[in-house]
Amino acid sequence: MRKLLFAFLLFPTFVFAQSQGFTLTGSITGLPEGTEVKVTNANDNAVLEKSKVAGGKFVVKGSIPEPGLYFLVLGKEQPQYIYLENSTISVSGSTKALPSLQVTGSKSHQDFDEFRKVFNPLVGKMNAVAGQINESPDEVQRASLMGQYGTIRQQVKEEVAKFVTAKKESYVSPFLLYVTAQLLDDPLQVEQFYLSLSESVRNTAIGKNLAEFIAYNKVGAVGTDALDFTQNDPAGQPVSLASFRGKYVLVDFWASWCKPCRMENPNVVKTFQKFNAKNFTVLGVSLDRDKEPWLKAIKDDSLAWTQVSDLQFWNNSAAQLYHVQGIPQNFLVDPKGKIIARNLRGEELEAKLCEVLGCN
Repeated sequence: MRKLLFAFLLFPTFVFAQSQGFTLTGSITGLPEGTEVKVTNANDNAVLEKSKVAGGKFVVKGSIPEPGLYFLVLGKEQPQYIYLENSTISVSGSTKALPSLQVTGSKSHQDFDEFRKVFNPLVGKMNAVAGQINESPDEVQRASLMGQYGTIRQQVKEEVAKFVTAKKESYVSPFLLYVTAQLLDDPLQVEQFYLSLSESVRNTAIGKNLAEFIAYNKVGAVGTDALDFTQNDPAGQPVSLASFRGKYVLVDFWASWCKPCRMENPNVVKTFQKFNAKNFTVLGVSLDRDKEPWLKAIKDDSLAWTQVSDLQFWNNSAAQLYHVQGIPQNFLVDPKGKIIARNLRGEELEAKLCEVLGCN
């Protein structure tokens, strides 16, 4: 089973234009006189500005083009996140409890704190359950843990919706959407949230990056139109996906050299035989690079449906069009050309076809 992972990703700092700079004043007990204080970029650790502790306090001044996520580095202490704005910001606390530093004067940091208080515990629970799933040899226990994982994941989705709906003007909202997009697992939903944000927030650097992320991941997403392509069949005749319009068609990316694909082929054969008379077919797209192994696999696995390939291996044009990075991978397209499901395996494919075509 593929390991369940959640990475807290940092993306290019998003900011908004302001004419004034920032003044960051700190009073943190436990910092020796002369301690170097730096503000660094959270992505590459590049130093933005720096100062030193004097009289128990420090002042760091500078300017950023837009609000963004940075590190506050206090000597050799663990760097702490700070959401900077071009405003007057105060930081207070103790080296004994750095994660609990009080930051005032930055609305973005206030929103960021709210985000962390809600999502950090949820992500911690998800990672803990994922670890148990990866280590458990017992299938019953794994199934139970998967249920727990799904419940927490649903909580994350609900909290994302709540946060973004309430904070359409917040510069933290696109950041939140970016780092939780893999959990939402629905680029159309992410796009809906993104479009609900204010124009100024959408036009930030992270907002533009998020728009690009959505556009890339919408390709092949459930609910979108299937992108047409044309490749040759084994006889050298061009076949287009559009030529199957009016049928339910499973666009199945595979290859003769792909063991998981070959193991899945009997399931596809069984499903094809059951539903072929009910307006369903399969279009196999092979990522082979040599014709003979491709043809032999078609024969050996009794693949009776249409097969195409440009014999370009991972550079297969259809695979690149659909951003296929692993096989087997498939997309179920309805008679109108819309993707209604993807990556259906074994009984899942039959169940979906029973849903749309009936099993009687």
